[in-house]
Amino acid sequence: MEEDTDHNYYTSKAYGPTDPMSQDLWVNIDQMDKEKVKIHGILSNTHRQAARVNLSFDFPFYGHLLREITVATGGFIYTGDVVHRMLTATQFIAPLMANFDPSVSRNSTVIYFDNGTALVVQWDHVHLQDSFHLGSFTFQATLHNDGRIVFAYKEIPIPISQISSVNHPVKVGLSDAFVVVHRIQQIPNVRRRTIYEYHRVDLLKSRIISSSAVEMLPLPTCLQFTSCSSCISSQINFNCSWCQRLGRCSSGFDRHRQDWVDNSCPDEVRVLVCGSVISLTVCGQDQEKKRDIALHLQVSRASPVESTSNKNSSSLHTGLILGVLMLMLIMAAVVLVTLYIYHHPISTAGLFFIERRPRRWPAMKFRRGSGHPAYAEVEPIGQEKEGFIESEQC
Repeated sequence: MEEDTDHNYYTSKAYGPTDPMSQDLWVNIDQMDKEKVKIHGILSNTHRQAARVNLSFDFPFYGHLLREITVATGGFIYTGDVVHRMLTATQFIAPLMANFDPSVSRNSTVIYFDNGTALVVQWDHVHLQDSFHLGSFTFQATLHNDGRIVFAYKEIPIPISQISSVNHPVKVGLSDAFVVVHRIQQIPNVRRRTIYEYHRVDLLKSRIISSSAVEMLPLPTCLQFTSCSSCISSQINFNCSWCQRLGRCSSGFDRHRQDWVDNSCPDEVRVLVCGSVISLTVCGQDQEKKRDIALHLQVSRASPVESTSNKNSSSLHTGLILGVLMLMLIMAAVVLVTLYIYHHPISTAGLFFIERRPRRWPAMKFRRGSGHPAYAEVEPIGQEKEGFIESEQC
């Protein structure tokens, strides 16, 4: 067994072929209740298709409870609420995302099984569309009601590094994102959705071989705290804040990001005291009392600041030099901030500017020709309509 790897939201454990846990983590669907095992007929005979599957339990994913997921032929599960054509970009659970095409072989099937506490999705004897001669792959992903995620691999004929990513991304891991809706001022009543990935787990592809397995255990998140006191006193990897308006605990980086920003969360008082910013969170207090506290403290300390500024402006020559120096410092700061935001687009500063000027900063805007393969959604089960429908593109 490999050592635990901390990914902030999850810890992962990798098991090799000789480790008994690899066999224990593999779910033998042939021994399960036949009535609960479902072979998806359309996914087993098509390429780049996805179908929604309802869960019989709440599945925690990055702290969010899911009751529906979308299984894709390309070896991954999409977990987003908005189904678009570029499912491979983010919000996925990928035991082995690649250009698999179940339609090229009669032995290829996509199977899923829900026993009430776990969902198993198995890609059985699937082939790569552009490399059929390399052999078949058999692997599965298991989603547990406690948030655990297991990737188990029965048959991996070649090293993952040798799978081509020209026509389809090759990924192993997890990803989540939040959706922000932007209003287009030039076009009334039209909004554009932009998806921002805030976290990803990339597992080492070199460890993915036949008879291996990876187990991912969820770590605590701010979303699990349901009261102000438990939220602000939490001792976890995230800086949790409580929003009184929403009645929600969050770090600001989750699927509720837009609600968090639109409601001016978190509910904090920021007071300038002795040149430093102190953040005070008062559980159960209304906004007016907090504003009164902030105003009182700021006014009582305004005089020293004003007197200092008067002393510094006594000399016109000195003021001019200071002004030039300040201008140079501001320009240097702007350059440094721009470079930082460019290389850290999901930082607090990056998100501040991204959400206000979405066209100027890196974001996952799914458009035609973006490099991500297009997936179509299968008609919901129970409808006899032939063919497929394409979901709305962001």
